[in-house]
Amino acid sequence: MDRVIQKKTWGTKRLVTIAGITAAVLFGGWMIISTASSKSKLNVDTERITVSEIKKGPFQEFIPVNGVVMPLTTIYLDAVEGGRVEEKYVEDGANLKKGDPIIKLANTDLELNLANQETAVYAAQTQMQISHNSAQQNTITKLNQMADVDNAYKEAERVYLLDKRLLDQKAIGLQEYKAAENAYAYQVRRKKLTTQILKQDTSLTKQEADQAREQYAHMKSTLELMRKKVADLTVRAPIDGQLTSMDAEVGQNKNKGEHLGQIDAQNGFKVRVDVEEHYLSRIYTGLMGDFSFANKTYKLVIKKVFTQVTSGRFQVDMQFVGEVPKGIRKGQTLQIRLSLSDETTALLVPKGGFFQQTGGNWIFKVSDDGKTAYKVDIQIGRQNPDYYEVLQGLKPGDKVVTSSYENYTDIQELVLKKP
Repeated sequence: MDRVIQKKTWGTKRLVTIAGITAAVLFGGWMIISTASSKSKLNVDTERITVSEIKKGPFQEFIPVNGVVMPLTTIYLDAVEGGRVEEKYVEDGANLKKGDPIIKLANTDLELNLANQETAVYAAQTQMQISHNSAQQNTITKLNQMADVDNAYKEAERVYLLDKRLLDQKAIGLQEYKAAENAYAYQVRRKKLTTQILKQDTSLTKQEADQAREQYAHMKSTLELMRKKVADLTVRAPIDGQLTSMDAEVGQNKNKGEHLGQIDAQNGFKVRVDVEEHYLSRIYTGLMGDFSFANKTYKLVIKKVFTQVTSGRFQVDMQFVGEVPKGIRKGQTLQIRLSLSDETTALLVPKGGFFQQTGGNWIFKVSDDGKTAYKVDIQIGRQNPDYYEVLQGLKPGDKVVTSSYENYTDIQELVLKKP
Protein backbone atom coordinates (compact mmCIF):
# COMPACT_ATOMS: atom_id res chain seq x y z
CA MET A 1 0.00 0.00 0.00
CA ASP A 2 1.48 3.29 -1.11
CA ARG A 3 2.43 5.93 1.52
CA VAL A 4 2.21 9.64 0.93
CA ILE A 5 5.65 11.42 1.47
CA GLN A 6 5.31 14.91 2.84
CA LYS A 7 7.59 17.68 1.36
CA LYS A 8 10.13 19.09 3.86
CA THR A 9 10.15 22.83 4.53
CA TRP A 10 13.20 25.19 5.29
CA GLY A 11 14.18 24.81 8.90
CA THR A 12 15.43 27.54 11.19
CA LYS A 13 18.88 26.00 11.50
CA ARG A 14 19.32 25.79 7.76
CA LEU A 15 18.25 29.36 7.27
CA VAL A 16 20.75 30.60 9.89
CA THR A 17 23.56 28.69 8.16
CA ILE A 18 22.76 30.16 4.77
CA ALA A 19 22.51 33.64 6.23
CA GLY A 20 25.92 33.25 7.89
CA ILE A 21 27.60 32.12 4.69
CA THR A 22 26.06 34.99 2.74
CA ALA A 23 27.21 37.51 5.33
CA ALA A 24 30.76 36.10 5.24
CA VAL A 25 30.89 36.35 1.44
CA LEU A 26 29.58 39.91 1.52
CA PHE A 27 32.07 40.88 4.23
CA GLY A 28 34.97 39.37 2.28
CA GLY A 29 33.94 41.22 -0.87
CA TRP A 30 33.68 44.44 1.08
CA MET A 31 37.16 43.90 2.53
CA ILE A 32 38.67 43.25 -0.92
CA ILE A 33 37.02 46.34 -2.38
CA SER A 34 38.01 48.40 0.63
CA THR A 35 41.64 47.19 0.49
CA ALA A 36 41.88 47.78 -3.27
CA SER A 37 40.44 51.22 -2.80
CA SER A 38 42.89 51.97 0.00
CA LYS A 39 45.84 50.81 -2.16
CA SER A 40 44.89 52.86 -5.21
CA LYS A 41 44.60 56.18 -3.38
CA LEU A 42 46.52 57.81 -0.57
CA ASN A 43 46.15 61.13 1.18
CA VAL A 44 49.49 63.00 1.20
CA ASP A 45 50.48 66.21 2.95
CA THR A 46 51.97 68.56 0.31
CA GLU A 47 54.62 69.71 2.77
CA ARG A 48 56.06 66.15 2.81
CA ILE A 49 56.63 65.91 -0.94
CA THR A 50 58.53 67.87 -3.58
CA VAL A 51 56.69 69.05 -6.66
CA SER A 52 58.80 70.15 -9.62
CA GLU A 53 57.94 71.68 -12.97
CA ILE A 54 59.03 70.16 -16.28
CA LYS A 55 61.02 72.72 -18.25
CA LYS A 56 62.85 72.88 -21.56
CA GLY A 57 66.37 74.25 -21.29
CA PRO A 58 70.07 73.75 -21.93
CA PHE A 59 71.35 70.32 -20.94
CA GLN A 60 74.87 68.93 -20.76
CA GLU A 61 75.84 65.52 -19.49
CA PHE A 62 78.63 65.83 -16.94
CA ILE A 63 79.98 64.11 -13.85
CA PRO A 64 81.36 65.71 -10.70
CA VAL A 65 84.98 64.69 -10.01
CA ASN A 66 87.73 65.81 -7.67
CA GLY A 67 91.15 66.85 -8.92
CA VAL A 68 94.42 67.65 -7.18
CA VAL A 69 96.63 70.50 -8.40
CA MET A 70 100.10 69.29 -9.38
CA PRO A 71 103.16 70.89 -11.03
CA LEU A 72 103.05 70.68 -14.82
CA THR A 73 106.52 69.08 -14.85
CA THR A 74 108.00 66.93 -12.10
CA ILE A 75 111.46 65.32 -12.25
CA TYR A 76 112.10 62.49 -9.78
CA LEU A 77 115.52 62.27 -8.15
CA ASP A 78 116.85 58.73 -7.70
CA ALA A 79 120.27 57.57 -6.57
CA VAL A 80 122.18 56.75 -9.79
CA GLU A 81 124.84 55.13 -7.61
CA GLY A 82 124.48 53.85 -4.07
CA GLY A 83 126.42 55.26 -1.15
CA ARG A 84 126.36 56.93 2.23
CA VAL A 85 125.04 60.50 2.50
CA GLU A 86 128.19 62.49 3.19
CA GLU A 87 126.92 66.04 2.79
CA LYS A 88 123.55 67.75 2.39
CA TYR A 89 123.69 71.13 0.65
CA VAL A 90 120.02 72.25 0.72
CA GLU A 91 116.79 71.52 2.59
CA ASP A 92 113.36 70.44 1.37
CA GLY A 93 111.47 73.31 -0.27
CA ALA A 94 114.55 75.10 -1.62
CA ASN A 95 114.33 76.80 -5.02
CA LEU A 96 117.18 75.55 -7.20
CA LYS A 97 118.84 76.33 -10.51
CA LYS A 98 119.83 73.63 -12.94
CA GLY A 99 123.13 72.08 -11.80
CA ASP A 100 122.90 73.16 -8.16
CA PRO A 101 124.23 70.43 -5.82
CA ILE A 102 121.69 68.82 -3.50
CA ILE A 103 123.48 66.00 -1.66
CA LYS A 104 126.82 64.18 -1.92
CA LEU A 105 127.14 60.42 -1.49
CA ALA A 106 130.34 58.59 -0.57
CA ASN A 107 131.18 55.26 -2.23
CA THR A 108 134.73 54.03 -1.47
CA ASP A 109 134.57 51.06 -3.85
CA LEU A 110 133.52 53.24 -6.75
CA GLU A 111 136.23 55.81 -6.06
CA LEU A 112 138.86 53.04 -5.76
CA ASN A 113 137.74 51.59 -9.10
CA LEU A 114 138.17 55.06 -10.63
CA ALA A 115 141.72 55.32 -9.28
CA ASN A 116 142.60 51.86 -10.64
CA GLN A 117 141.13 52.72 -14.03
CA GLU A 118 143.11 55.98 -14.16
CA THR A 119 146.31 54.07 -13.36
CA ALA A 120 145.55 51.51 -16.06
CA VAL A 121 144.96 54.26 -18.62
CA TYR A 122 148.22 56.01 -17.75
CA ALA A 123 150.07 52.69 -17.98
CA ALA A 124 148.47 51.93 -21.35
CA GLN A 125 149.42 55.38 -22.60
CA THR A 126 153.05 54.88 -21.53
CA GLN A 127 153.20 51.41 -23.11
CA MET A 128 151.69 52.74 -26.30
CA GLN A 129 154.36 55.44 -26.45
CA ILE A 130 157.13 52.87 -25.85
CA SER A 131 155.68 50.62 -28.57
CA HIS A 132 155.46 53.57 -30.92
CA ASN A 133 159.10 54.54 -30.33
CA SER A 134 160.22 50.92 -30.77
CA ALA A 135 158.26 50.62 -33.99
CA GLN A 136 159.82 53.82 -35.30
CA GLN A 137 163.32 52.57 -34.43
CA ASN A 138 162.61 49.26 -36.11
CA THR A 139 161.36 51.06 -39.21
CA ILE A 140 164.50 53.20 -39.34
CA THR A 141 166.65 50.07 -39.13
CA LYS A 142 164.68 48.43 -41.91
CA LEU A 143 165.00 51.56 -44.04
CA ASN A 144 168.77 51.59 -43.48
CA GLN A 145 168.90 47.98 -44.53
CA MET A 146 166.83 48.84 -47.56
CA ALA A 147 169.26 51.65 -48.44
CA ASP A 148 172.22 49.23 -48.24
CA VAL A 149 170.39 46.67 -50.35
CA ASP A 150 169.40 49.28 -52.90
CA ASN A 151 172.99 50.53 -53.11
CA ALA A 152 174.35 47.00 -53.57
CA TYR A 153 171.70 46.34 -56.22
CA LYS A 154 172.65 49.43 -58.20
CA GLU A 155 176.38 48.54 -58.01
CA ALA A 156 175.73 44.97 -59.14
CA GLU A 157 173.54 46.28 -61.97
CA ARG A 158 176.27 48.72 -63.08
CA VAL A 159 178.96 46.00 -63.10
CA TYR A 160 176.67 43.56 -64.87
CA LEU A 161 175.78 45.98 -67.68
CA LEU A 162 179.45 47.04 -68.04
CA ASP A 163 180.70 43.44 -68.23
CA LYS A 164 177.98 42.63 -70.73
CA ARG A 165 179.25 45.35 -73.09
CA LEU A 166 182.87 44.28 -72.50
CA LEU A 167 181.95 40.68 -73.26
CA ASP A 168 180.39 41.81 -76.53
CA GLN A 169 183.65 43.60 -77.31
CA LYS A 170 185.71 40.50 -76.36
CA ALA A 171 187.39 42.63 -73.68
CA ILE A 172 186.69 40.15 -70.85
CA GLY A 173 186.18 36.46 -70.61
CA LEU A 174 182.87 34.61 -70.11
CA GLN A 175 183.82 33.59 -66.59
CA GLU A 176 184.14 37.14 -65.39
CA TYR A 177 180.84 38.07 -67.07
CA LYS A 178 179.01 35.14 -65.36
CA ALA A 179 180.28 36.28 -61.97
CA ALA A 180 178.87 39.76 -62.60
CA GLU A 181 175.58 38.27 -63.86
CA ASN A 182 175.19 36.06 -60.77
CA ALA A 183 175.98 38.95 -58.44
CA TYR A 184 173.36 41.08 -60.18
CA ALA A 185 170.70 38.31 -60.01
CA TYR A 186 171.41 37.91 -56.27
CA GLN A 187 170.97 41.61 -55.63
CA VAL A 188 167.69 41.64 -57.61
CA ARG A 189 166.31 38.84 -55.42
CA ARG A 190 167.68 40.47 -52.28
CA LYS A 191 166.07 43.83 -53.13
CA LYS A 192 162.73 42.20 -53.87
CA LEU A 193 162.82 40.27 -50.58
CA THR A 194 163.91 43.33 -48.59
CA THR A 195 161.15 45.43 -50.18
CA GLN A 196 158.57 42.76 -49.28
CA ILE A 197 159.85 42.57 -45.69
CA LEU A 198 159.70 46.37 -45.40
CA LYS A 199 156.09 46.42 -46.66
CA GLN A 200 155.05 43.65 -44.23
CA ASP A 201 156.82 45.42 -41.38
CA THR A 202 155.09 48.70 -42.23
CA SER A 203 151.68 46.98 -42.40
CA LEU A 204 152.26 45.11 -39.12
CA THR A 205 153.47 48.25 -37.40
CA LYS A 206 150.38 50.16 -38.58
CA GLN A 207 148.07 47.32 -37.45
CA GLU A 208 149.69 47.19 -34.00
CA ALA A 209 149.46 50.98 -33.70
CA ASP A 210 145.76 50.94 -34.67
CA GLN A 211 145.03 48.18 -32.14
CA ALA A 212 146.91 50.07 -29.44
CA ARG A 213 145.01 53.29 -30.20
CA GLU A 214 141.67 51.43 -30.20
CA GLN A 215 142.45 49.76 -26.88
CA TYR A 216 143.58 53.06 -25.43
CA ALA A 217 140.40 54.80 -26.66
CA HIS A 218 138.28 52.06 -25.06
CA MET A 219 140.14 52.42 -21.78
CA LYS A 220 139.67 56.21 -21.88
CA SER A 221 135.96 55.73 -22.58
CA THR A 222 135.73 53.41 -19.57
CA LEU A 223 137.63 55.98 -17.52
CA GLU A 224 135.20 58.73 -18.53
CA LEU A 225 132.29 56.47 -17.58
CA MET A 226 133.88 55.80 -14.20
CA ARG A 227 134.41 59.52 -13.68
CA LYS A 228 130.76 60.16 -14.53
CA LYS A 229 129.66 57.48 -12.05
CA VAL A 230 131.75 59.13 -9.35
CA ALA A 231 130.42 62.56 -10.37
CA ASP A 232 126.88 61.16 -10.04
CA LEU A 233 127.57 60.67 -6.33
CA THR A 234 126.90 64.40 -6.11
CA VAL A 235 123.16 64.69 -6.87
CA ARG A 236 122.38 67.91 -8.74
CA ALA A 237 119.18 69.66 -9.85
CA PRO A 238 118.34 68.54 -13.42
CA ILE A 239 116.12 71.60 -14.04
CA ASP A 240 115.18 74.90 -12.43
CA GLY A 241 112.52 74.28 -9.80
CA GLN A 242 111.58 73.62 -6.21
CA LEU A 243 112.97 70.67 -4.25
CA THR A 244 110.18 68.67 -2.61
CA SER A 245 109.70 65.30 -0.90
CA MET A 246 113.39 65.23 0.09
CA ASP A 247 114.30 61.99 1.87
CA ALA A 248 117.99 61.98 2.77
CA GLU A 249 119.91 62.71 5.95
CA VAL A 250 123.67 62.77 6.57
CA GLY A 251 124.88 59.29 7.48
CA GLN A 252 122.07 57.42 5.73
CA ASN A 253 122.92 54.66 3.25
CA LYS A 254 121.12 54.96 -0.07
CA ASN A 255 120.90 52.06 -2.51
CA LYS A 256 121.24 52.44 -6.25
CA GLY A 257 117.87 53.53 -7.70
CA GLU A 258 116.44 54.59 -4.33
CA HIS A 259 114.13 57.64 -4.36
CA LEU A 260 115.71 60.79 -2.92
CA GLY A 261 113.16 63.50 -3.73
CA GLN A 262 111.77 65.44 -6.68
CA ILE A 263 112.08 68.76 -8.48
CA ASP A 264 108.83 70.57 -9.31
CA ALA A 265 109.27 72.93 -12.27
CA GLN A 266 107.82 76.40 -11.91
CA ASN A 267 106.38 76.40 -15.44
CA GLY A 268 102.72 75.94 -14.49
CA PHE A 269 100.20 73.48 -13.06
CA LYS A 270 98.09 70.54 -14.13
CA VAL A 271 95.23 68.76 -12.34
CA ARG A 272 95.27 65.00 -11.64
CA VAL A 273 91.65 63.74 -11.58
CA ASP A 274 90.17 60.46 -10.29
CA VAL A 275 87.28 59.03 -12.34
CA GLU A 276 85.06 55.99 -11.63
CA GLU A 277 86.01 53.04 -13.82
CA HIS A 278 82.59 52.61 -15.52
CA TYR A 279 83.23 55.92 -17.34
CA LEU A 280 86.50 54.59 -18.84
CA SER A 281 85.01 54.00 -22.30
CA ARG A 282 83.62 57.56 -22.43
CA ILE A 283 86.74 59.46 -21.32
CA TYR A 284 89.28 60.60 -23.91
CA THR A 285 91.72 63.44 -24.52
CA GLY A 286 90.08 66.72 -25.48
CA LEU A 287 87.07 66.48 -23.14
CA MET A 288 86.44 69.72 -21.28
CA GLY A 289 85.67 70.48 -17.65
CA ASP A 290 85.21 73.54 -15.49
CA PHE A 291 85.41 74.55 -11.84
CA SER A 292 84.77 77.58 -9.71
CA PHE A 293 87.55 79.37 -7.84
CA ALA A 294 87.28 82.71 -6.07
CA ASN A 295 83.80 83.30 -7.58
CA LYS A 296 85.08 82.78 -11.12
CA THR A 297 84.76 79.83 -13.52
CA TYR A 298 87.85 78.34 -15.16
CA LYS A 299 88.14 75.71 -17.88
CA LEU A 300 90.25 72.54 -18.10
CA VAL A 301 90.92 70.04 -20.89
CA ILE A 302 91.98 66.38 -20.64
CA LYS A 303 95.50 65.93 -22.00
CA LYS A 304 96.31 62.39 -20.88
CA VAL A 305 94.30 59.33 -19.81
CA PHE A 306 95.83 56.66 -17.56
CA THR A 307 93.84 53.50 -18.32
CA GLN A 308 95.12 51.49 -15.35
CA VAL A 309 92.26 50.93 -12.88
CA THR A 310 93.02 50.92 -9.14
CA SER A 311 90.35 50.49 -6.47
CA GLY A 312 87.61 51.04 -9.04
CA ARG A 313 89.07 54.30 -10.37
CA PHE A 314 91.41 55.54 -13.09
CA GLN A 315 93.16 58.88 -13.51
CA VAL A 316 93.41 61.64 -16.11
CA ASP A 317 95.63 64.71 -16.37
CA MET A 318 93.91 68.01 -17.20
CA GLN A 319 95.51 71.32 -18.14
CA PHE A 320 94.16 74.84 -17.81
CA VAL A 321 92.58 76.46 -20.86
CA GLY A 322 93.30 80.15 -20.95
CA GLU A 323 93.80 81.92 -17.65
CA VAL A 324 95.23 80.06 -14.65
CA PRO A 325 93.64 81.05 -11.31
CA LYS A 326 95.79 83.35 -9.25
CA GLY A 327 96.58 82.02 -5.81
CA ILE A 328 96.16 78.36 -6.73
CA ARG A 329 98.60 76.07 -4.95
CA LYS A 330 100.10 72.63 -5.40
CA GLY A 331 98.11 69.98 -3.51
CA GLN A 332 94.88 71.98 -3.60
CA THR A 333 91.70 69.97 -4.31
CA LEU A 334 89.30 71.23 -6.99
CA GLN A 335 85.69 70.15 -7.56
CA ILE A 336 85.34 69.80 -11.33
CA ARG A 337 82.37 69.33 -13.65
CA LEU A 338 83.71 66.96 -16.31
CA SER A 339 81.58 67.24 -19.47
CA LEU A 340 80.66 64.03 -21.31
CA SER A 341 78.68 65.70 -24.11
CA ASP A 342 78.09 69.01 -25.84
CA GLU A 343 75.37 71.35 -24.55
CA THR A 344 71.94 70.75 -26.16
CA THR A 345 68.33 71.81 -25.55
CA ALA A 346 66.24 69.14 -23.80
CA LEU A 347 63.12 68.54 -21.71
CA LEU A 348 64.30 68.40 -18.09
CA VAL A 349 63.04 67.02 -14.80
CA PRO A 350 64.98 67.85 -11.64
CA LYS A 351 66.68 64.93 -9.96
CA GLY A 352 64.97 63.43 -6.91
CA GLY A 353 64.35 60.30 -4.90
CA PHE A 354 61.55 59.06 -7.20
CA PHE A 355 64.11 57.47 -9.56
CA GLN A 356 65.21 54.90 -6.96
CA GLN A 357 61.75 53.32 -6.85
CA THR A 358 60.64 53.81 -10.46
CA GLY A 359 63.88 53.42 -12.41
CA GLY A 360 62.67 56.36 -14.47
CA ASN A 361 59.83 54.30 -16.01
CA TRP A 362 56.95 56.24 -14.44
CA ILE A 363 56.23 59.28 -12.28
CA PHE A 364 53.37 60.94 -10.38
CA LYS A 365 52.02 63.80 -12.49
CA VAL A 366 50.03 66.51 -10.69
CA SER A 367 46.56 67.18 -12.07
CA ASP A 368 45.67 70.57 -13.50
CA ASP A 369 43.69 71.53 -10.39
CA GLY A 370 46.59 70.52 -8.16
CA LYS A 371 44.43 68.28 -5.97
CA THR A 372 45.75 64.89 -7.07
CA ALA A 373 48.78 63.25 -8.65
CA TYR A 374 48.50 60.12 -10.79
CA LYS A 375 50.88 57.64 -12.38
CA VAL A 376 52.07 58.26 -15.94
CA ASP A 377 54.62 56.27 -17.93
CA ILE A 378 57.74 58.18 -18.97
CA GLN A 379 61.10 57.53 -20.62
CA ILE A 380 64.33 58.95 -19.18
CA GLY A 381 67.50 59.52 -21.29
CA ARG A 382 70.75 61.10 -20.20
CA GLN A 383 71.39 62.60 -16.80
CA ASN A 384 73.73 64.86 -14.89
CA PRO A 385 73.92 65.65 -11.18
CA ASP A 386 71.03 68.15 -11.48
CA TYR A 387 68.58 66.86 -14.10
CA TYR A 388 67.22 63.88 -16.01
CA GLU A 389 66.51 64.23 -19.72
CA VAL A 390 62.83 63.39 -20.44
CA LEU A 391 62.38 61.63 -23.77
CA GLN A 392 58.70 60.71 -23.56
CA GLY A 393 55.56 61.05 -21.39
CA LEU A 394 55.76 64.68 -20.24
CA LYS A 395 55.67 68.17 -21.73
CA PRO A 396 56.90 71.61 -20.66
CA GLY A 397 54.82 73.07 -17.80
CA ASP A 398 53.80 69.69 -16.34
CA LYS A 399 54.24 69.37 -12.62
CA VAL A 400 55.45 66.10 -11.10
CA VAL A 401 56.34 64.68 -7.69
CA THR A 402 60.13 64.21 -7.59
CA SER A 403 60.65 63.27 -3.94
CA SER A 404 61.00 59.66 -2.76
CA TYR A 405 58.27 57.11 -3.58
CA GLU A 406 59.35 54.71 -0.86
CA ASN A 407 55.78 54.34 0.51
CA TYR A 408 53.93 54.94 -2.76
CA THR A 409 54.93 52.03 -4.99
CA ASP A 410 51.48 50.34 -4.78
CA ILE A 411 49.51 53.59 -4.97
CA GLN A 412 47.81 54.64 -8.18
CA GLU A 413 46.82 58.14 -7.13
CA LEU A 414 47.92 60.64 -4.51
CA VAL A 415 45.34 62.92 -2.95
CA LEU A 416 47.20 66.13 -2.17
CA LYS A 417 46.18 67.76 1.07
CA LYS A 418 47.37 71.16 2.20
CA PRO A 419 47.98 71.49 5.94
